[in-house]
Amino acid sequence: MSKKSHRAGRVSSSSLIITSLMLFSMFFGTGNLIFPPLLGQDAGTNLWPAIVGFLCSGVALPALGVIAIAVSGHSVKDLSNRVGPVFGVVFPILAYLSIGTFYALPRTGAVSFATAITPLTGWDSAWASAAFNGIFFAVTLALCWNPNGVSDALGKFLTPALVVLLVILVTVALVNFPGTEGVPTEKYATAPFAAGLLEGYLTMDSIAGLAFGIVVITALRGRGATGGEVVRGTVRSALVGGGLLAAVYVGLGLIGSKMPDGSQFEDGADLLTSAARMAIGVGGQAVFSLIVLLACLTTSVGLTAATSEFFNTLWPRISYHTWCVCFSLLSFGLATQGLETVLKVAAPVVAFIYPPAIVLILMTIVEALVRRHAVFHWLFVLPIWVTVGCSALETLADFHVGGTVLSRAIGWVPLYGQGLGWVAPALLLGVVPGLVGDIWEAKHRPERVAERRRRRDAALLGADGDTVAVESMDMVADADVMVSAGVAVPSSPVVANASVGEDVSQPLPSR
Repeated sequence: MSKKSHRAGRVSSSSLIITSLMLFSMFFGTGNLIFPPLLGQDAGTNLWPAIVGFLCSGVALPALGVIAIAVSGHSVKDLSNRVGPVFGVVFPILAYLSIGTFYALPRTGAVSFATAITPLTGWDSAWASAAFNGIFFAVTLALCWNPNGVSDALGKFLTPALVVLLVILVTVALVNFPGTEGVPTEKYATAPFAAGLLEGYLTMDSIAGLAFGIVVITALRGRGATGGEVVRGTVRSALVGGGLLAAVYVGLGLIGSKMPDGSQFEDGADLLTSAARMAIGVGGQAVFSLIVLLACLTTSVGLTAATSEFFNTLWPRISYHTWCVCFSLLSFGLATQGLETVLKVAAPVVAFIYPPAIVLILMTIVEALVRRHAVFHWLFVLPIWVTVGCSALETLADFHVGGTVLSRAIGWVPLYGQGLGWVAPALLLGVVPGLVGDIWEAKHRPERVAERRRRRDAALLGADGDTVAVESMDMVADADVMVSAGVAVPSSPVVANASVGEDVSQPLPSR
């Protein structure tokens, strides 16, 4: 790549800021708004170790999900294809539908009406709900109509307004509330970091991170980024957006910990509503309603764009705009009719696919870091399929399929009671045998490993012929990609650190 073209494809500071704000706003839905205050209330004097645990699983892991998409191709399908053809189709479809039109999308409309509109206006009829959701999803459709313009709609306008309102609420509340923190509840008194880690895990934002990766990549390319700059921009956007998300979480957690008589509140929405009224006065409810409305709208736009882009790549004959219209109409119908039945269906699907999503993210990041020295095959296949099996059993047990027989049969597994019963089997039955298998093949079947390396890197070539993912994985392996500003990108992709006897000077086959 020439210096001129390399500079032409660089991501400007303004584009980075806008894309980072877009990513923050897509993550920051209503659930993210109400979790930290509750954590702050329950953690009390143990707020800081609890919030650090929450940030590890509720911010760092979703940000890694975005980065994992960037260093593996262009979508969840590119990433999940590493596990096998069945997983490569079924997992992405379940992921996008469960966090999209069958769960999170209609929830944004329903929650906006119940939490932002009804308390402010007193409207709670079915007709009022239908009218509001019709407007809500029409605005969503308009904002995501141009996939390259999503970053402008969110990053330039909606997100700055959301951030300003959040800063006002947090600042005024912390200035006016007393500085005393309550006594931590039992789980935060004994192991606050672990309790916070579990709370962050329960946000299940890692699936959203995988889904939003395609939106970030599209936004950066729409702003002229090419080749390895797409990945550098995606990594930086994930870091900046994640940093802003972490700062907001800390502020909301501090409100919960310092809120007078905070223990009387059963959920974060009531706590924040009362905090807004106490801190700002009669306009507090209006401020909180605007925060909820903007948080839900930005998430709705992000989910609609991400889901439509994915299904357009899966079935190109159906246009992106057609998918946008279909998902908006479906979400409108479900949000208007109520979510009780939908949640009963969606909740087990989300719970089932979340552990495999985490393993997929972690193995992708680890492989990117050691890419020059290893090719993962069994370290992808075994841990993820073991996790799929364990997650299926846990999900069936949690929803009482087969009575109590199944839960008693697997209840002895470490961390089962915390919803993490898949961790130990994934390590012992997946990672360890997978590592042994890949080491054995590298030693005894070098030609097979070399072929897998070629297939892996060739599959990561961009559809337009650029070398975005191949270059990016080299840069991630350089370790300083997370913080450095400019790493030289090779003009043509080569197989780095190939197996013994392999000619590293040969370029990769083009697609």
